Amino acid sequence: MLESQKSKVKRQKRKAKVKSFIFFLTFLTFNFLLFTFAFSSFAQSPTQDVQSIPDFTKNDRLLILAPHPDDEAIGAAGVIQRAIKAGASVYVACYTNGDANELAFIIYEKRFTFRKREFIHMGEVRRKETIAAMKFLGMDENNIFFLGYPDFGTMEIMFKFWGPTRPYKSLFTRAINVPYKENFSYGASYIGENILEDMENILLHIRPTKIFVSHPADTNGDHQSLYLFLKIALWNLADKLQAPQVYPYLVHCIGWPKPRGFHPDLELSPPQGFVSTQVAWKKLDLTKDEIEAKDKAFDIYKSQIPYNPQYLPTFARKNELFGDYPVITLKENGFGEEIDWQGSFLSYAKKEAHLYIRFKLSRNITKAIKSQIYLLSYKKEKDFSDMPKIRLIITRNSLIVYNKRRKLFLTGAAMDVTGDSITVKLPLSLFDNPYYILARGKIYTDDAPSELSSWRVLKLEPR
Repeated sequence: MLESQKSKVKRQKRKAKVKSFIFFLTFLTFNFLLFTFAFSSFAQSPTQDVQSIPDFTKNDRLLILAPHPDDEAIGAAGVIQRAIKAGASVYVACYTNGDANELAFIIYEKRFTFRKREFIHMGEVRRKETIAAMKFLGMDENNIFFLGYPDFGTMEIMFKFWGPTRPYKSLFTRAINVPYKENFSYGASYIGENILEDMENILLHIRPTKIFVSHPADTNGDHQSLYLFLKIALWNLADKLQAPQVYPYLVHCIGWPKPRGFHPDLELSPPQGFVSTQVAWKKLDLTKDEIEAKDKAFDIYKSQIPYNPQYLPTFARKNELFGDYPVITLKENGFGEEIDWQGSFLSYAKKEAHLYIRFKLSRNITKAIKSQIYLLSYKKEKDFSDMPKIRLIITRNSLIVYNKRRKLFLTGAAMDVTGDSITVKLPLSLFDNPYYILARGKIYTDDAPSELSSWRVLKLEPR
């Protein structure tokens, strides 16, 4: 009997390993194709009128939020140097330890492994690289923090892991809490409340005047979720913290920037797809010495160089670039009035206690097209963990609604497909009548994203 139980446990373990290995190979293939496609076309925009960010002063307190180790240098190595020269206080906080980039690990260490200890080892390597690079740029090691939440898992935590639930389990380290003893968040379980609490504690400790964070239009889920957690934390702390200036920086964008490699004489311009959007881009022009120091700092991230030597130096250019979308204010549309849509590819409106969302494509809607819309609702007097976190899965003939991990059966919802557009009508009671909604959508064709929207902040005016 005992032998039978042992055999069963062994079979279950083998199945789990095979399943994890298949997912791992799929993950590597997907990221390789995405990375290859991301640099397959020149997507730099024509010259735009981009204003400079304000000068730093000795009274400034800067917080650089990095989704993964090395993003702080990609997005803001010049900012860090300039702020330190001005006498400002500079802090860096890394959201994850970047432990899911096993392709880099295989090439860097010249061996293949799928043991969870090796993923954690990679996270420790990357933490040390960031500390060394930031010290090279002039930072105090005591001003560098690491949270250590799961690389490639934080967006799933945002939508599914809140309240009395089991923690998220990392697909790579297989951890359910932060495994890094040196980290600020060591031991914290992988649930949304812990990430939000850590973000708020860091903000209250540093009390930044300026924050540099990953962009809401970045194609990487960890980059997006870091921006979202920051937004929510700042709303929660509005009565305790003077509102800082927030400067999102872009890292992952299909076909941008080009050409690859070290080109210190080239400008970093907004991607082509952003030219006609409402993003108010700003820049920091770098001196020759600052560009060279940024490029030398990249050399310190040795684990990330061998598998793509030209990638990091691509961002050592004449300037650093920052920008965000304005808030979309949804005014009440009166009874019988034509809907006043706010937005472009994905647009929004409010009418008679309903939220309207419209996809408008450049082609007719067919059975092969599937779309997803993500909606996070917020109001100050209610704990964010209890607020709805809605996912819509839409095809030509169906509308499926989830709140966190639970499928909902709604009354008062409707969908209309006409030619090149899909319109969805949802009761605001679904969102607990919020003050803000964080919203994003994407269209899939043959299971690959073909059109994406950025995360936008919707502000709902009361009736």
